[in-house]
Amino acid sequence: MADFDFARSPVEVPRVETAFRRIATAIPVPDSLPVLESLYRHESRSMHGQMPIVWDRAKDFQVFDKWGNCWIDFTSTIFVANAGHANERILKALRDTLDQELLHTYTYASDIRARFLETLIDMTPAELQKAYLVSAGTEATETAVKLMRLYAQRRHKKRPGIIAFDGSFHGRTMGAAQISGTPAQRDWVGFEDPNVYHLPFPYPWDENGAQINENGVIRFERDIEALHRQGIDPARDIGGIIFESYIGWSAAFFPEDYVQAWARLAAEKDFLVTFDEIQSGFGRTGRLFAYQHYGVTPDLICCGKGISSSLPLAAVLGRADVMDLPDVGSMSSTHSANPMSCAAGLANLTAIREMGLVERSAAMGDKLHRRLTELQRRYPDHIPHILGKGMLAALIIDDPETENGGGGLASRICESALRKGLLLVHTGRESIKIGPPLSIPEPALMEGLEVLEQAIAETVTGQHR
Repeated sequence: MADFDFARSPVEVPRVETAFRRIATAIPVPDSLPVLESLYRHESRSMHGQMPIVWDRAKDFQVFDKWGNCWIDFTSTIFVANAGHANERILKALRDTLDQELLHTYTYASDIRARFLETLIDMTPAELQKAYLVSAGTEATETAVKLMRLYAQRRHKKRPGIIAFDGSFHGRTMGAAQISGTPAQRDWVGFEDPNVYHLPFPYPWDENGAQINENGVIRFERDIEALHRQGIDPARDIGGIIFESYIGWSAAFFPEDYVQAWARLAAEKDFLVTFDEIQSGFGRTGRLFAYQHYGVTPDLICCGKGISSSLPLAAVLGRADVMDLPDVGSMSSTHSANPMSCAAGLANLTAIREMGLVERSAAMGDKLHRRLTELQRRYPDHIPHILGKGMLAALIIDDPETENGGGGLASRICESALRKGLLLVHTGRESIKIGPPLSIPEPALMEGLEVLEQAIAETVTGQHR
């Protein structure tokens, strides 16, 4: 993580007034400091590190504070608001549910839960036959871990092994942390799970940042050899493999032939293929799910974030025989299938379908990536790679003037954009991620990209535009 603190004292910045942005105060807003200081004082610091603005409301692709400022949102609140902030369909569904006075049902049946699940299964690919609802993405990946290991047990495998990838992120609870691919994220557990096998992610660059064009099948064969050297036989020791559909911090996708090689082996050796779609699902990459870019059929997928565009909701979907492995009553969650969350989820699915947001993501994504490619050509020394698909992009940032990569420069660009009326995804690493609501109009998208270029120019050259 980059060692960077956003300015906590107000900085006078140029005022901005456009159709989509407004900056009318110093940033951070002087009157907002008591709120920020209260959070710094009372809240665990693990929740800190974001840019110092206080949200008051958000609508469609814009975020507002109480003091007259308005930002174009390129974050979708970390890829949640796919259908736009405060989508009218979702607001109406929530109001109707409030009026019904049904706020919690545990696992007892409700009409809204049945309608949401029916729509979810109907709308998703045919291989996804049943679903299990939970509250957060990390619960979904914990469930997938359980299902893959139950599958290994039922197949009488020697080990309930799971293959995962370096650099991936699957959540913060214990099982999710164990399959996540950054050792520092799982050090707190105190031990490594001996039945989780991490493989190197096949980034499109080598350790020196040079482009790699190696065949994905060659990388697959190298990984199989590495497993065999550890005495691991996929037929005997593996219950499943989990792919983060793209590596979160960088928006890097796996090579298509690499994923297909693993899918063929899974069918041959009888283990499950799982995709973590928590960040990538529901139209973000120009397909309903990112795994569809690979031309494979998964056994399980984990969903969250964009499944509701609003309230806490996540799910595991998959083959009926796999989803039904746990015994009756052996897997549940207190707030699973909460009526409010189900109402939001159903309205969100309706919005995605009726607004054509998957198709829109593909079309607008082409324009986004063309514009970013132009930007990369202007700053090749600072932007070696543009990654992503659809309405997802990551600028990989390099800072030739430091030995610490581009993390600090990326953070300074995010801060500069904030002061100009644009919110970017601050990863704390050598990347800047872009993920606007899929509903953003093209003029607002292009204006945001112009602001991004201004922020890069100002940060790299010191020149104000």
